Amino acid sequence: MTRHPGTLILALLLCGLTFPLRADDAAKAILDKGITALGGEEKLKKIEAMTWKSKGKLKFGDNENEFTAQSTAQGLDHYLSEFNSEFNGNAFKAIAVIKGDKGWRKFGDMTMELDADALANEKRRLYLQLIPATLVPLSGKGYKIEAAVEEKVGDKPASGLKATGPDGKEFTIYFDKTSGLPVKLVAKVVGFDGQEYTEEQTYENYKEFSGIKKATKLEAKRDGESFLSSEITEFKVLDHVDPKTFSEPQ
Repeated sequence: MTRHPGTLILALLLCGLTFPLRADDAAKAILDKGITALGGEEKLKKIEAMTWKSKGKLKFGDNENEFTAQSTAQGLDHYLSEFNSEFNGNAFKAIAVIKGDKGWRKFGDMTMELDADALANEKRRLYLQLIPATLVPLSGKGYKIEAAVEEKVGDKPASGLKATGPDGKEFTIYFDKTSGLPVKLVAKVVGFDGQEYTEEQTYENYKEFSGIKKATKLEAKRDGESFLSSEITEFKVLDHVDPKTFSEPQ
């Protein structure tokens, strides 16, 4: 008697036998779960711009300095960051702007236009900062994803997703296996000093804003050393941003 292939497959499934996901299917499953955990693809895709305020501590060498910052982003290629701190008793302000294929930094009264390498590094820092907040760019053109080895973040198991950005550089995001929320990112970054570091960011204390979940606490290490501790104090999704926001700082 000849059995139909479909009957055989059904019998195997009923016996509790399953087939492992292909690598690309496993990566998509991790990403889809993360997107759902943050609020769902429909809501996240509608986010065109966002603004947030934060405060925390930044470490340079043996010095740890408190700071406040306000940032606005539109897509992954328009960005404004205003950073205020105090070093050795002196007030310090820095502004960074990305406007498509141009960018600037301003320290005190000095403004400089970013060269190609500096702009590329700034754009990488931007997408590494924004992608864990929405994840949806990873399902579009310009990004490649594959499942990575699982590990523990804190004391909880986390699924790994290795991604390659439009600049050809890799980074890995880890997701809590139970909730699906992003909990850690590891990537190579170039600091303001021109040196390359392995940066590890961890995300905690998710809260809901405009129907999506956003981590409000971030800890960052560079080459294993504490670098930054930040807390978001205000977060808003924006329908429109004045184009002048991303002008060269005066």
